Amino acid sequence: MIGQLRGNLLATQPPQLLLDVSGVGYEVELPLSAFAQLPALGEPLTLITHLVVRDDAHLLYGFLHAHDRLLFRALLKVTGVGARLALEILGAMDAGQFAHCVAQDDVTALMRIPGIGKKTAQRLIMEMRDRLAGLSAGVIPANTAPAMNTRELALNDAVSALLALGYRPPDANRMARAVDDGTNTTEEIIRAALRQIPNS
Repeated sequence: MIGQLRGNLLATQPPQLLLDVSGVGYEVELPLSAFAQLPALGEPLTLITHLVVRDDAHLLYGFLHAHDRLLFRALLKVTGVGARLALEILGAMDAGQFAHCVAQDDVTALMRIPGIGKKTAQRLIMEMRDRLAGLSAGVIPANTAPAMNTRELALNDAVSALLALGYRPPDANRMARAVDDGTNTTEEIIRAALRQIPNS
């Protein structure tokens, strides 16, 4: 099992990046929210990783913090949740915010995450409650983390859309936050951000 990689960031193409580790380039998939926290290209980066071995591929998933990998691995044990959906969850909310949703039976907040319907949200809450209780309180502070509010969800969704359009993570994050007044929907943030780009 590859548990950690340390090297230089070569390229980013969300949800994937390329990390140079002693001359070997590792392709690693990260939660979209992590891309706004990455260093500049060429700079050193350490990732906590999880390796998934399939018949047709070996897939590496990377995280900036150990508690995010801990939650990722717990999510993989939930019926019907694969690595891609687990990554979507971590891209939409951090470990503490997810734990708070589970503790508060907040189906609505979980349903805002792409790929999660009502039944999946209910199953996540039911199956993750006991698993989260068994995790260290110092790793996932379920009783102290606030739930992600509507504005944060809208901003995250807008940043994800801008990343999909090809913008660099720092630019996408800056563009979305610059135009949001705290009441905009995801679509309004995206449109406003794109209007700020000068015509060539």
